Amino acid sequence: MPNVYTLAPNLPFVDALAAGLWARVGGDALALSRITVLLPTARAVRSLREAFLRLSGGRPILLPRMAPLGDVDSDEITLMLDGMKAGGLDLAPAIAPLRRQLLLSRAVLAAGDSFAKTKAQAARLGRELAKLLDQVQTEQLSFDQLRNLVPDDYAEHWQVTLSFLSIIIDQWPAILADLGVVDPGQERNNRLAAFARALELNPPPHPIIAAGSTGTIPASADLLATIARLPQGEVVLPGLDQDIDADTWAALDEAHPQFALKHLINRLGIAREEVQDWQVAASVRPACPPARIRLIAEAMRPAGTTEAWRDLPDIAPSALERLHRIDATTPQEEAGIIALILREALEVPEKTAALVTPDRNLARRVATELARWGIKVDDSAGRPLAQTPVGSFLRVIADLAVQGAPIPLLSLLKHPLAGGGMEAGDLRRLGRQLEKAVLRGPRPPGGLDGLRQALNGADRRRLGNPALKADLLTLVDRLEERMGDFINAVRDGEERPLTDWLHLHVGAAEAMAALEAEPGNERLWRDKDGEAAAAFIDELRDAATGYPSMGGRDYAGLMEVLISGRPVRPAFGLHPRLHILGLMEARLQQFDTVILAGLNEGTWPPAPAPDPWMSRPMRSRFGLPSPERQVGQAAHDFAHACGAHTLYLSRSERVDGTPTVPSRWLLRLDTVLGKAGLRGSIGHAVEHYRALYQALDRPAQVKPCPAPAPCPPLDARPRKLSVTQIETWMRDPYAIYARKILELEALEPIDADPGAAERGEILHKALENFIRRYPAQLPGNARSELLACGREAFGDLLDQPGVQAFWWPRFERVADWFLGVEAERRKTIRPLAIEVTGSIRLTPPGGDFILTAKADRIDRTPTGGVVLLDYKTGQPPTGKEVRLGKAPQLPLEALIAREGGFTEIGAAQVEGLEFWRLTGGDPAGIIQTLKDESHDLADEARDGLLALIEAFDDPAMPYRSQPRPSWAPRFTDYAHLSRIAEWSAGGGEEG
Repeated sequence: MPNVYTLAPNLPFVDALAAGLWARVGGDALALSRITVLLPTARAVRSLREAFLRLSGGRPILLPRMAPLGDVDSDEITLMLDGMKAGGLDLAPAIAPLRRQLLLSRAVLAAGDSFAKTKAQAARLGRELAKLLDQVQTEQLSFDQLRNLVPDDYAEHWQVTLSFLSIIIDQWPAILADLGVVDPGQERNNRLAAFARALELNPPPHPIIAAGSTGTIPASADLLATIARLPQGEVVLPGLDQDIDADTWAALDEAHPQFALKHLINRLGIAREEVQDWQVAASVRPACPPARIRLIAEAMRPAGTTEAWRDLPDIAPSALERLHRIDATTPQEEAGIIALILREALEVPEKTAALVTPDRNLARRVATELARWGIKVDDSAGRPLAQTPVGSFLRVIADLAVQGAPIPLLSLLKHPLAGGGMEAGDLRRLGRQLEKAVLRGPRPPGGLDGLRQALNGADRRRLGNPALKADLLTLVDRLEERMGDFINAVRDGEERPLTDWLHLHVGAAEAMAALEAEPGNERLWRDKDGEAAAAFIDELRDAATGYPSMGGRDYAGLMEVLISGRPVRPAFGLHPRLHILGLMEARLQQFDTVILAGLNEGTWPPAPAPDPWMSRPMRSRFGLPSPERQVGQAAHDFAHACGAHTLYLSRSERVDGTPTVPSRWLLRLDTVLGKAGLRGSIGHAVEHYRALYQALDRPAQVKPCPAPAPCPPLDARPRKLSVTQIETWMRDPYAIYARKILELEALEPIDADPGAAERGEILHKALENFIRRYPAQLPGNARSELLACGREAFGDLLDQPGVQAFWWPRFERVADWFLGVEAERRKTIRPLAIEVTGSIRLTPPGGDFILTAKADRIDRTPTGGVVLLDYKTGQPPTGKEVRLGKAPQLPLEALIAREGGFTEIGAAQVEGLEFWRLTGGDPAGIIQTLKDESHDLADEARDGLLALIEAFDDPAMPYRSQPRPSWAPRFTDYAHLSRIAEWSAGGGEEG
C-alpha cells in the first residue's frame, strides 16, 4: 500500500517533518544524510534546512539531500540516484523565455493586423501565447483537441483565433525541433517523467520522501504516485482534512481548499482513510488550537452542504484565541497597521512574523512603512525590473528618444543614475534650471534643436541670470553628444535590427550614467538590479536573431513590454525575523505571527485573468482547468496559513476611493460565527493599531492656524495696479501681497495643455488681427479671412487632436456669430482701438497711485462717444456684481477713457459698457450690456478705488486672505500659501 502521510495545518510543517526524520534515524547523522527529501519550492528547502539547524541546537550535522520537486535538474537527480547511468536523463533543454516570446510574437505579426498592429502588442500576445502553451503542456493535453472545438459554435473573433492557433501549433513543434529545445512546461514534464521512470526501474536503496506538494501539476502528481509506491518512498501531504464527513468530502468542488488533495490521493490510488498521520515528535507543539482549524474548515464548507450550518455544533472558545480581524479604512492605513504589528514582533526575542498577501502594491506599502524604523523587508515576489533604478533609467532614455517631451527629459535629468559626465548633482541642478526656463508651460518645439530654439527665445524673466542661457545651451550640447546617436536614429525613422537598437540604447544609457570620475558602465551594472538588467539585455541580444527590423518607436514599445514582469530579488541585507511573502512563497513556512492581508474579493481569491486566446467555454471544452481551480489553490493557501500561532485577517474597506467587498472566506467566517452566536467575537485589533499608526505622524503639539494678516511697511506696498488686479485686491488682498510684494509667481504646469486662459488669448489675438486689417469695411470673404486669422493665432496648437476636434469648431461658430453681429453693428458703430493700453494717476492722501488698463476694444458711436468692450470666453460678471463693485474692470476702464488715459483716443464720453461672451456653444456668443449709466459706474468705481487705496495706506491694514468669503475669487494661485484650508470654515478637509 502506498505510504502516504499528512500533517495538520496547525503543526509547523518543516519542524514536524525534520523532527520525525531525526527520530526515525535515531539521531544517526550518517543515516540522515542518506535520505532524499523533495519539497515544493526552493524556499521550503531552505526552511527545512533551518528546521534541522534548530533541531540540532546549532551544531553542524549532515543533512538529507533536499531539492525542489518541480525544479530538480538532471544533475541533482543523478546525484540522488546512486548507480544511475549518466545518459539516463539526456533531455532536450527548455527554450529561453525571451527567445520563445520573440518567436511567438513574430508569428503573431505574420498573422496580420487582426491580432496586433505594433510589435509591442505582438510581444504581449506572444507572452500570453507562451502561457497557453505552458498550461496545455502542464495539463498534459494535446493541441490536436483544438479540432474538437467547432468554430461555428463561437463568435467570429474566436473563429479567427482558433484558425490562428491551429497554424501556430502546426508550425511550433518544427521550430522547436530545429532549435533542439522544448517548451519549459514540456521540459519539466519530461524531466519529472524521466525521474519517475528511473525510480521505477532502479528503486533507490535509501528513503525518498516527497513532502508538502498538493500535486496540482499532473507530472508532479505522477511522480508523487511513483514515490508513494516505492519500498522506501513516502509522500507527506500538507493539511489533509481527515475529520471532514463523507458527504462533504463527496461534495467538494474545485474552489474548495481540499479539492486538490482529494484529486491527488485519488491519483495515488488510496482512500482518504488510508492516509496516516505523520509521527509527530513530542518536542513539536501545535501552533494554534485544533478548534481554530475546525472553524476555518467549517467556514470553507462546500456550498452544496452549507445547510449543515443550521445545526452547527458548539465552537470551542479556543478557536478564537489569538485570532484577530483588521478592517482598515484605506490600503495606506492597512499597510501602516500591518507594519506596526510586524515591528511589534521584534520586541520579543526570536519571535518571527510574516505578511502573506497576493497584493503586491500592499506588500510594497508595508515595506515602505517599515523603512521608517530602518527595517528592510523586501517582498519575496521581488521588485519588477522596470521599477528598479536601472530599469527605470533604461525606460526613460527610450521614452526621451521617442517622445522628446519635457516629462521624459526631466525624468532623465533628475534620475539618481544620471550623471552626463559631470560632477554628482550638477546635472540635476541644471535640469531644474532648464525646467523653469523653458519646460514649464506649453511644450517647446520637438528634439534637442527645439530646446535650443526655446532657450534662445526665452525671456529674461524666465532665465534670471543671463549667463544661465550659455550653461543650459551647453547642457543641451552635452545631451546630444551622449544620446545623439540614439535620438537621431529614432527621429530618422529608419528600420534597424533589434540588436542595433540595443547597442544604441545601451550606449546612450552608459554615456548618460557616467560621472566625471566614474565610467557609466561601472555605475549602471554593478548593483543587483544592474546585474539583472545586464542579464536581461544579454538574453535579449541572444534571442533577437531573426527578429524583423523595426523603427525606433516600435523598439521603445517592445522594450517596455519585454522588461516588464521580470523580478529582481535582493540577496542580502534583509531582516531575518520579518518576511513579506506571496502565496507561493508562503507555502510550508512557519512564523509566530502571520498576517493574511488584502482579503478583498478580486484580490484574494484573485479575479481570473482574461485570456486573449480562449474563452471560458472553449477552455472547458479543450480540457484546461477552470478559474475555480486557481481559487481552490488560493483557498488551500489561506486555510493552511490560518494554522499560525497568532493570526491577523486584514482588509481595506475602500481602495482608490471605491468600496470593496470582503473576501468570500471572510464572509463565510462571519456567517459561521453568526450561526454559532459568536458574531463580532473575533478580536478586532484595528482601533488599537489605528491609534498607534495615527500617533506616529501626529505632532507633539498642534496650534490653531490663524488666518494670515501680513502688514508690510508702506514703502513696500504697491502704488501701481491694473484694473484686473484692483478686483483681486478687493476680493483677495493676500494674492496682491504675494504677487506684488513677495514677487511670487505660480509656476506653469510642465508640458501644459492649452487651457481656458490660452483659449482666451488665442481668440483675442484672432479678433485683434482681423479688426486691425479691416477697421472700416468688412471684406467680401470675411469668413475666410477671419478663419485665416484664427489659424495664425492657433499656430502649432492646431496640430493637437484635442484642439482640432474641440476648439477649432467652436472658433468657427464664434466667427460666424461675430461676423453677423459685426456686419450689423458697423452700420452705426465703428472700431476705434484694439488692445489699447492706458493709465491715469490718482492722488489719494497717501501719495500718487497709478491705475493701468488694457482694453480689448473701444468703438466710436455716431455721437462721438465710445463703447468699451470686454471679450469673455468664460462667464462674465453680472450687472449686479458690477454695481456692487465686485467686478470694477469695465467701470475703471470707463474712468480711464473719460479722463484721457487711453492716449490713442484722447478723452471721450463713455456711452456704453459691454461684455461679449464668446463660447462657440449654443448660442455661439452673447452681448451683455450694462444698463446703468457709464459715468455713474465710473464715478462709483473711482470713489471705491480711492477708499481702497486709503485703507491700505494705513500701516496697520493687513493683506488678509479672502476677507469676505462671498467675494472670494473663483481661482487663486496663492490659496496653498495662505493655508486657507486650515483656518477657514472647512477645517482643512480636502475637497
